[in-house]
Amino acid sequence: MEQQYYEMKIAGLTRRLPLCAVSDKLDIAAFVMFSDVEITVAAATQLLQKCPEFDVMITAESKGIPLAYEMSRQSGKQYYLARKSVKVYMRDPICVEVKSITTAAAQKLYLDRDYADEMKGKRVLIVDDVISTGESLHALEELVKAAGGNIVCKAAVLAEGDAAERSDIVFLEPLPLFFK
Repeated sequence: MEQQYYEMKIAGLTRRLPLCAVSDKLDIAAFVMFSDVEITVAAATQLLQKCPEFDVMITAESKGIPLAYEMSRQSGKQYYLARKSVKVYMRDPICVEVKSITTAAAQKLYLDRDYADEMKGKRVLIVDDVISTGESLHALEELVKAAGGNIVCKAAVLAEGDAAERSDIVFLEPLPLFFK
């Protein structure tokens, strides 16, 4: 069977996103920033223009990393990473559980205590590549709250499905769901 695509403009650039089945009734258009430096730089630039003042950023492992890195590079602001597993170098990590549309089982996100301490009292920008069900976003919000940070904005390159109707997020483009 031939691969189907959804073509869209993101940050002024045209991309063909492969359609992938997540169930027998639903396909999603897969947006993957890994290896696409051009879209990462352009999306970071446009998102930074839409976001309010912030002190630090946080993203979840792993697809948000290129975006957070580039936004950090352009803004000069630190970013923190919520990990999917505890690493030996992490001290007393904070943990929350998350369920995502692209992952079969519930996952846990961990934030190093040192990062949490650095985030305390700061204006925090949450960034991700795509916001869909909002579960990953909610987990990041819980981590920031547990760390004592103040969320000033939640931003993503794309808002998928009903997420595009949310008034509490900043995003560049809506991404439809494809029902069969």
